[in-house]
Amino acid sequence: MDLAEVAPNGKPPVCRIMDYGKFRYEQQKKEKEAKKKQQVIKVKEIRLSPKIEDHDLGYKAKHAIEFLQNGDRVKVSVRFRGREMGHTELGREVLEKFAKETEEYSIIDKRPKMEGRQMIMFLSAKTDN
Repeated sequence: MDLAEVAPNGKPPVCRIMDYGKFRYEQQKKEKEAKKKQQVIKVKEIRLSPKIEDHDLGYKAKHAIEFLQNGDRVKVSVRFRGREMGHTELGREVLEKFAKETEEYSIIDKRPKMEGRQMIMFLSAKTDN
């Protein structure tokens, strides 16, 4: 048996006589049970280029819809190479077109934003209320 301080900030401080090993074991068991019940949201990434064709965009949008239906978030990125950096508006148009194709299943979490040499947008599944 151990003497454990339960409420050190109380007036007066509260202590309890208990089997500390058994207490720790039960705490770990509760934490493990809580982890089983929590849901992990994965982030799937889809990469595009500013010069992507309509059919290819539709194909990638179809995959994004599958990910969204599975409950995952989707990170859509457009990577700019070389002189494409001078035409970032094309990348924004591609991302907006992608969002329009998936709008039935998704909502935009983060609007398109430049980060280094790529423009990134996050989509999450639409909740039906």
